[in-house]
Amino acid sequence: MSHLSPLYLLERFDVGIVQLDATRRVTAMNDLARKILPVDETQPFDVSVISFHPERSQPKVEFMLDQAAVCPVSNPPPMTMIINIPERVLLIKLTRLSNAQTKTTGYTLVFYDITDLVSGEQPPIDATDQRRRLAKIPTVSGQQVVLVDADDVVHLQSEGHYTRVITPEGNRFCNLSIGDLEARLDPSQFMRIHRSHIVNLSAIKGLAREAGRLMVKLNGNDAVPVSRTSAPDLLSRLGMSPVVSGAAKREEPH
Repeated sequence: MSHLSPLYLLERFDVGIVQLDATRRVTAMNDLARKILPVDETQPFDVSVISFHPERSQPKVEFMLDQAAVCPVSNPPPMTMIINIPERVLLIKLTRLSNAQTKTTGYTLVFYDITDLVSGEQPPIDATDQRRRLAKIPTVSGQQVVLVDADDVVHLQSEGHYTRVITPEGNRFCNLSIGDLEARLDPSQFMRIHRSHIVNLSAIKGLAREAGRLMVKLNGNDAVPVSRTSAPDLLSRLGMSPVVSGAAKREEPH
């Protein structure tokens, strides 16, 4: 894993800045924000900042704004979040602005494009798969970004709009949804076996049936359910068939 301090990010990357008024409407942005965000398509000025984010990211951005708005301390720390937009992964920090009477007057949204940081060197890809693969998964720990090597990941578990990243060292929190991660991880290494679970195929050490449901046993002894629709594909990728899997389980000693 790589531990990167906010100071390192400030020194390493150009920064995108978006200014919002108290009603969360976009009033201004710098040149980098204009370059990275779909300004021409969305025409975001004088409309809610929520509206020009991808639909899957809107609840996250709204939550971040809500948290910044209600933070009870007089000098709240910036809220931190990672979101996925087409072709890019952005680390976003948001802070509330207030006047002399501490009334909210607006927000400043600052972001860093960390795509190159989390994407490894990759061969050209065809037009059917234009998203860059993630060699590292960005997670948030306090005010630090921790990059987890994809090879170290045992299993990913959905937590609503976010994802829990499980490694032999423990669990970490990723702002990207499980759907975002599924689209960006190497499909030859990772497989979504359930709507809430992605597993690293190399971390599977066994199969079992519990209450009639197929489960995979992972390094670390975690057991993860396999959906009925995913089971045939999983067994095929493991060089097994449903019949062989069932027979193996029946013959397994207690």
